[in-house]
Amino acid sequence: MRRRSVLLAVPAGLVTLAGCGDDKSDESKASDSSPSPSASGSSTAPAPKIVDGPLPAITAGAKFDEKPTVAKGSGEPSKDLAVKTLIAGNGKTVVENDYVVANYLGQIWDSGKVFDNSYDRGTALVIQLAQGGIIDGWRYALTGRKAGSRVEMAIPPTWGYGTKGNSQAGIKGTDTLVFVVDVKDTFNAKSSAKGKVVAQDDKALPKVGTNTDGAAPSIEVPKSAAPTKLVANYVIEGDGEVVKETESVLVQYKGVLWDTGKEFDSSYKNGQLVSFGLSQVVKGWAQGLAGKKVGSRVMISIPPALGYGDNPPQGSGISKDSVLVFSVDILAKM
Repeated sequence: MRRRSVLLAVPAGLVTLAGCGDDKSDESKASDSSPSPSASGSSTAPAPKIVDGPLPAITAGAKFDEKPTVAKGSGEPSKDLAVKTLIAGNGKTVVENDYVVANYLGQIWDSGKVFDNSYDRGTALVIQLAQGGIIDGWRYALTGRKAGSRVEMAIPPTWGYGTKGNSQAGIKGTDTLVFVVDVKDTFNAKSSAKGKVVAQDDKALPKVGTNTDGAAPSIEVPKSAAPTKLVANYVIEGDGEVVKETESVLVQYKGVLWDTGKEFDSSYKNGQLVSFGLSQVVKGWAQGLAGKKVGSRVMISIPPALGYGDNPPQGSGISKDSVLVFSVDILAKM
């Protein structure tokens, strides 16, 4: 059984990237009409046959990561999943169950009506290509493509929203959907921070390993007394966007106790990346990651007042008034 992260400050499951919850406060969440299966439930459809057309033409915005204008579908769409790589990237290959970072536009084949796009929101979608986590058309069409690619697909209802459609997005159960997807990056359990290594000269603070091979970094806690205030320092400084305290992040992390150096939680050990809103985790995480850049590895030393204080999670191995030390790789923000 998958163990729930002890990071959460409220008794809820891990934040889902598909945006299926009721909380609309996060400005970076995808809209309700984004390609998540929340409207139709998990698909049990067989794997599709993938063909290369027909697909509508791109009439404007033909460059990678530029908002496209797509012609209305001409004639009858294929009953199979039509997929074509319009721009071939040379980045990492997307594997099923990866988290992809993508900008996209979706419209209906028959009418050409755009029902959703991330370009206007100014925030790329970050979502896992897992069964039950996204419509199957995306899962099959993007697996095997490379980051940096622009992919166009026409998805019949079988691998889209099914016979129920998506009423909020104006999608009927008979509609074939056309998507243009710019795959900006892809992440999995072997992903790490990438950037400039920063010197760790303060011997009174924990020292975190700088390996970027996907393995958990070491955390060496000094014998000296722990800081009484929050410390959040770069170990590796990325060059991505700055994270805001109101946003959600995709991370790798490892946590140890200052007093013993004992590990109490780790995404590496669980073999799963973790995503959540910074408003949902202990204050030390929210304050420590706010202002840091995507792509970075951050060492955070959290005093009890900003951690769990005298009420640690049951069964976590964390004692009352423990100082917590984390290594956090900020892979992406949502």
